[in-house]
Amino acid sequence: MKAMLLEKTGPVSGSSLTGKDLPDPAPGPGEISVKITACAVCRTDLHIVEGDLDLPRLPVIPGHQIVGRVVAVGNGVDRYSEGARVGIAWLNSTCGHCRFCQSGLENLCHDARFTGFHTDGGYAEAVIVPADFAYPVPDNIIDIEAAPLLCAGIIGYRALKLSNIKSGGRLGLYGFGASAHVTIQVARHLGCEVYVFTRGSAHRKLSEDLGAVWTGGPMDRPDTELDASIIFAPAGELVLPALENLDRNGALILAGIHMSPVPEMEYEKHLYYERYIRSVTASTRLDGEELLKMAPEIPIRTQTQTFSLDEANLALTLLKEGKINGAGVLVP
Repeated sequence: MKAMLLEKTGPVSGSSLTGKDLPDPAPGPGEISVKITACAVCRTDLHIVEGDLDLPRLPVIPGHQIVGRVVAVGNGVDRYSEGARVGIAWLNSTCGHCRFCQSGLENLCHDARFTGFHTDGGYAEAVIVPADFAYPVPDNIIDIEAAPLLCAGIIGYRALKLSNIKSGGRLGLYGFGASAHVTIQVARHLGCEVYVFTRGSAHRKLSEDLGAVWTGGPMDRPDTELDASIIFAPAGELVLPALENLDRNGALILAGIHMSPVPEMEYEKHLYYERYIRSVTASTRLDGEELLKMAPEIPIRTQTQTFSLDEANLALTLLKEGKINGAGVLVP
């Protein structure tokens, strides 16, 4: 198979990932082998390539928003058969027996492993995954539109759940990339008013097309206080203005895997009146199942820009520069 391999971390460039011909992966017990038809590009992939995260292994094939067809099954697999269409997300496996796994918080398992991080991921023509951690993909969503749901969608959905926003509530979204452009569709479906804070004029236009009632820059103040906000941008300096824009008992959810340092805050100005901050750490399989069930009901429509596998470095560069409106998707 052909794959884009990360052998050394550093600032993203045209040579960050190297094209390699590698043996096709063979599934072990409990695993399936998947021929990849689409893999969406995530900001986490950018953090991996640039070394913002401590990597457990190198070389590694990034990518964790994968859609494809099962081509082989390992011993003991009865959940999927050859030809099934499946999705693969960031959460690749957990221990299954710790207190987090047993209480519906498997995303916090100390032994959790992640796709494209601990294991080789989707910047390739094929991948293996434990069958229990693959998702059936709804028939009425095409592959390139389904791929961004497998992380951008799931993480945004979990952030929305953790915010406790209710129908009629006012929700702020900071940064309007792949995750936010899915989250706004879920939030509007739930009856929320959405306020979008982003630098790019194209991103503002897309958010307005998707139902935002207000758009502005990251440091702007809307004319009303918000019940909850989600920060998708990896910029710690956004935490303070986001807190200032919250109403009493407002929630600020930090949805990224990496963020620049958060500035010093003033207790009375930023946190008093029972405002609170909460981070998102990966997601559970239940989050993914709920979102994928909801996606065709809304229906969620992802805006995508496609790239060939050879263009993975270009896709990551454009993502870093904020030049992808919606989600970038690699199509092997």
